[in-house]
Amino acid sequence: MKIAVVGGGIMGAGTAYHLARKGADVVVVERADPGRATSAGAGIICPWIRRDHDPAYYALARASAAYYAELVPALAEDGETELGYRKVGALLLSADPAVLDRAEALVRRRAETAPEIDTVERLAPATVQELFPPVDRQLSALHVSGAARLDGRLLASALERASIRHGARWRRGHAELLVEGGRAVGIIADGERIEADAVVICAGAWASRLLAPFGVDLPVAPQRGQIVHLRLPGVDTSAWPVLLPAETDHYLLAFDDSRVVAGATRETGSGFDHRVTAGGLHEVLGQALRVAPGLASATLLETRIGFRPMSLTGNPLLGALPGIGGLFVGNGLGPSGLTLGPGSSRLLADQVLGEPPSPLITPFRP
Repeated sequence: MKIAVVGGGIMGAGTAYHLARKGADVVVVERADPGRATSAGAGIICPWIRRDHDPAYYALARASAAYYAELVPALAEDGETELGYRKVGALLLSADPAVLDRAEALVRRRAETAPEIDTVERLAPATVQELFPPVDRQLSALHVSGAARLDGRLLASALERASIRHGARWRRGHAELLVEGGRAVGIIADGERIEADAVVICAGAWASRLLAPFGVDLPVAPQRGQIVHLRLPGVDTSAWPVLLPAETDHYLLAFDDSRVVAGATRETGSGFDHRVTAGGLHEVLGQALRVAPGLASATLLETRIGFRPMSLTGNPLLGALPGIGGLFVGNGLGPSGLTLGPGSSRLLADQVLGEPPSPLITPFRP
């Protein structure tokens, strides 16, 4: 079966990898637009703490997080070990014991069916500071040891190379959908016709533009995220946990190269405005220093811009697109692309190859 995949971010690269591993003839076209969400994303794998998602969303997120236990060794067998992936745990931070009480009850209940959560414990401020030295000394935490972090750029590149080892072909350039007789029959890549039995649109925030000429109004729009990278020269940050302040959607996480990532703005209605703004920097740094004032002396390395593909409901769009045969969509992952992406792409690839849709993704039919 010949499959064309448009888009090479986490969803497209993951879909291509899983299709190629199952023997499909895969071609991927990636335009590499500035602001690709995967290239900016921080990569926090911890879907168990937040209570603001419906049961179907949580089920998909939980399964996707658990899938990393299979994916990381599988990529290692293909020679891909540089993912920035490490299980460092996460700290839900708050000075309010009642907030942590509610979160602890939720996580312990979920741990009964999600062993990947591992241990759950309350930590006093002194212990929190031992784990993440720059943190505010007044903050207590709920510690979830099963949480992990990863680098979206490294993971997408690893999936690309691994898919190529399994026979996928990649090319850089612009792609257009090819529809004949009410069915997707391939793509046109920089003027070249590439025929396919099915087409998978994984073009992130740009997907709507690909589908609009065929009367498809995909309800996905870009949401700008500004993410700041800091460095603490000479400090070993490799084992620092992810910080998740309970009162906001902001976060902090650290990597092996003395780097701390602070994020992120959620700028709905931003369009594709690829700029670092004074307001964005103020918001991100202000929230970061409120939680971890010890970062005030850190070196400002860069600010990354990513356009999250946000659906109207905030839920992903996964599966066959109604009205056009042979056309599938993997989109709308929003701020959770690196949690949802690999697991969702595996389930989407199975459906493209003719298997019945998984109950995990049927609630998110486009």
